[in-house]
Amino acid sequence: MRQTLAVAAGLVVLAASACSAPTPPRSDAPPATSAGPATLPAPTGPHPVGTTALYLKDTSRPDPWDPDADARELKVTLWYPAEQRDGQRSPYMTPKESELLRKGSGIASTPYDTLSQTRTNAVKDADPSGRKLPLVVLSPGFTKPMGTLTSLAEDLGSRGYVVAGIDHTYESYATTLSDGRVAECLACDSNSDPGFGAGLVQGRAADVSFVLDQLISKWKHSDLIDHKRIAMVGQSIGGAGTVAAMVKDPRIRAGIDMDGTTYARIPKSGLSRPFMFLGAQEHVPGGHDNSWDRDWKLLTGWKRWLVLSDAEHQSFTDIPLVADVLGLEPLPGMLPAARGAELTRTYVAAFLDQHLKSRRQSLLDKPSSRYPEVKFCPATCGQS
Repeated sequence: MRQTLAVAAGLVVLAASACSAPTPPRSDAPPATSAGPATLPAPTGPHPVGTTALYLKDTSRPDPWDPDADARELKVTLWYPAEQRDGQRSPYMTPKESELLRKGSGIASTPYDTLSQTRTNAVKDADPSGRKLPLVVLSPGFTKPMGTLTSLAEDLGSRGYVVAGIDHTYESYATTLSDGRVAECLACDSNSDPGFGAGLVQGRAADVSFVLDQLISKWKHSDLIDHKRIAMVGQSIGGAGTVAAMVKDPRIRAGIDMDGTTYARIPKSGLSRPFMFLGAQEHVPGGHDNSWDRDWKLLTGWKRWLVLSDAEHQSFTDIPLVADVLGLEPLPGMLPAARGAELTRTYVAAFLDQHLKSRRQSLLDKPSSRYPEVKFCPATCGQS
């Protein structure tokens, strides 16, 4: 759940207690308004990308964070191959969401609506193209809106996947619901409680199973999805939630944890479906986080453990891509934002192509001279 934001010449560390008071940015941080809006990198696949939002209500259970809510409300953003290339681009987030994310993260050197001006690539409410496509569920890190994984989602949509990104309500700084209410981070009041991580990922697993039920049988474009080809990818606590969801729901055929300490316990019998760890240097064997060492032994099917040199926790998200307009600067020697996005997109897509499309990917067999930053653990990675 650790979340790292580079601010000015240093780092603001939003540690496991991700909602504790953040270190304020330097008052002399450079203004970002002169840089103009950020633009996400273009998708690399052959298809135009569309996007739309669904607002779902699970009446079978109360909300785990709001004691006054007798149902769990979720926002799900879908990305998919589209019929059209031209049209209104979907907003990255609303001005209010931008404001709350920046305030919660302790970033105050630029206008609060800055992130709402970020340019995306997907056409809002475009008609989908294709049928029986593989589905990828995306789950973001704690306190982060789903929008912070937009670059990865757009790329997967362009490659022929349906992507369902879940905003886990009250677990991020801002989620806009169907009636216009903006749900803030109620879970942040509990994140120092014993067992918080384990409980959080079980709630996310329940969210995922409910969303799958809705998309497969009740969504008006359910014929777009091949319900036998489903995977999940999560960043930080979303990666931990991927483990929990796979243990709970056998419909998820494959999963990726991007730089997330795992909390859900894998049964002693093991998890036999394909799984990949993709993380920063902290996750080398014997490193600061030993949860991957523990779970590696329980992954009994196809598995990979990849570590990116010079990556940090947010390298697998859009945060480095929008850093300039936020007045944030990476520490010297950190993986450049564009390269981090390229590596994340490339290895996530290779994993999904192999396990959902049955297309063998030699990239996943051994280190590549084209991507020397990627170390294969435990064989070829170390702490140096």
